[in-house]
Amino acid sequence: MARGSPRTSFDSSRLIRALSDLVSTDAAPPRQSFADRLGQWLDFADAIALFSALNGSTDAAGGPATAEHPALRDEFARVRGALLDSINTDGVLTPGKARIRLPAPAWHASTPGAADYLPYHRYYLAHQRDMGAAIAPLRASVRAGLAQRAPALRQLAALDGVLDQALAPRERSLLATVPQLLGRHFEQLHQAHRSALPTPDDPARWLQPGAWLHTFCQDMRAVLLAELELRLQPVAGLMDALNEVTRQP
Repeated sequence: MARGSPRTSFDSSRLIRALSDLVSTDAAPPRQSFADRLGQWLDFADAIALFSALNGSTDAAGGPATAEHPALRDEFARVRGALLDSINTDGVLTPGKARIRLPAPAWHASTPGAADYLPYHRYYLAHQRDMGAAIAPLRASVRAGLAQRAPALRQLAALDGVLDQALAPRERSLLATVPQLLGRHFEQLHQAHRSALPTPDDPARWLQPGAWLHTFCQDMRAVLLAELELRLQPVAGLMDALNEVTRQP
């Protein structure tokens, strides 16, 4: 990863913007600073571990910090590319061999019954599991690589390890709400479709370009891509730090 990754604040992340565009909410913007909110997410043990990471000794000799680490860079690109391909190749809207196949409207005795969000909820959860299973070991590998190098990178690796462990439950809880919000968007699109019907409905047409379910699937893909970017940001930040330090004379 020779080039720096885009730096995005939590409140203006691509995922939050994508969900805000799809589902109207009445939530007011947070009045607390990020530091205040972070303090509420960490318990006493987490705070001690964070203090130790920030104030730990960095005097021990590390490996030479003379060049970028090609193995870490290649692994980051491989994992990111595989997850992008999995999201972009769904086997329905985009033909090809899909690891996780996008559902098509199931036959049902009644047309309204064919509009079932549950298969799409499961599809989104499968992608979330896929991202989690791939990114967690990648982040650990990059952290281990940093821990073998310059003192500043070892301290960053220790800090990332503490934050990863402390914030993982909060992250899982927040990301679990994403498919629920998409369910609301699914229902809104379906209701708008039914209200505008001039002729008898036909579920076989719902995935045609411009139809309501086709629109939903495109929106869901955009949200998945935004979530992937969010999940990769900590790893990308570690890689940026590695590249920055190794470029220094």
